[in-house]
Amino acid sequence: MRQPPDIDPRLVDFAALGAWMDREGLPGGPLENAEMLAGGTQNVLVRFSRGGRTYVLRRPPPHPRPRSNDVLRREIAVLSALSSTHLPHPRLIAACSSESVMGVVFYLTAMVDGFNPTSVLPLPHAADAAMRHEMGLTAIDALALLGEVDYREVGLEGLGRPDGFIDRQVGRWLRELASYDDLDGYPGPDLPGLHAIADWLASHKPASWRPGIMHGDYHLGNLLYAWDGPEVAAVLDWEMCTIGDPLLDLGRVIAAWPTADEPMAAAGPIYAATGLPTARELAERYARRSARPLDALNWYVVLACFKLGIVLEGTFARAFAGQADERVGDRLHATTLALFERASTLIHEPGAAAALL
Repeated sequence: MRQPPDIDPRLVDFAALGAWMDREGLPGGPLENAEMLAGGTQNVLVRFSRGGRTYVLRRPPPHPRPRSNDVLRREIAVLSALSSTHLPHPRLIAACSSESVMGVVFYLTAMVDGFNPTSVLPLPHAADAAMRHEMGLTAIDALALLGEVDYREVGLEGLGRPDGFIDRQVGRWLRELASYDDLDGYPGPDLPGLHAIADWLASHKPASWRPGIMHGDYHLGNLLYAWDGPEVAAVLDWEMCTIGDPLLDLGRVIAAWPTADEPMAAAGPIYAATGLPTARELAERYARRSARPLDALNWYVVLACFKLGIVLEGTFARAFAGQADERVGDRLHATTLALFERASTLIHEPGAAAALL
């Protein structure tokens, strides 16, 4: 099989790929229309056609991290499990969990016909505020559907450690933040309210919760939408999926959702356009679609602000060590500060929390 000239064979060896596909019993013939896809920042995506079918190959980044192959194995397990559900997702066609074929784990999915609204907003969506409003709500529909999937029935019992999940969160993310001190040049975190927020989270944990499948990074940037309507065509990027508390996914959505007085730093045409539902409407939609009680939603939003802010601060810290773009680091640090400010507001201003429901 001829190697496409625009794709580094060290990333995807198409001769090895073709031979593996033959052994898997997939349609044969010449490889056509191969191209790199934009999308995931951590993994490589390549679209190609063979035997009348279009595939998307996903593999770890050019310089895999120590756990990159295990992360791909995790995604394979999740996508395989989701095949028995109604959740829109890229359909898994075949997977190679061994590193013997191309030196890394990889898998093939069907191509999803859709667009990402943080990259492009086509017609009719760009001209229809009501449709954009519904796009926000259908994102919540898909999230609620995921949270109601019985992870035991689909075979994902071993994906995470649900016991003690809530109790571990504050310490887990404080340790992540402390690890940035090992990066040369990073002066340490200057995050107003850090310890007050951590203390509040530790002392206001929900009295009870029900484990379920968590996406782990659920937001509009990880969704594809149908070209002709507001429906979600697929939920993407399952590398952070675990068994935990699905309400933290809802908190993640609301934590960075733009509001009239706090636009956040969300980028992309969907955020620049008018018509998106309010955070309160998102919560109300989830309440209608899910059996999970939302009486502690404020706690989940504060935790999501705390967690996401610390994750973004990591890029800011790596920029000091020359491991990330300085401008990107500065931009994400500004978002971290906004997230911590939002968390403090939700803690200290009861009206702000009440507006969520």
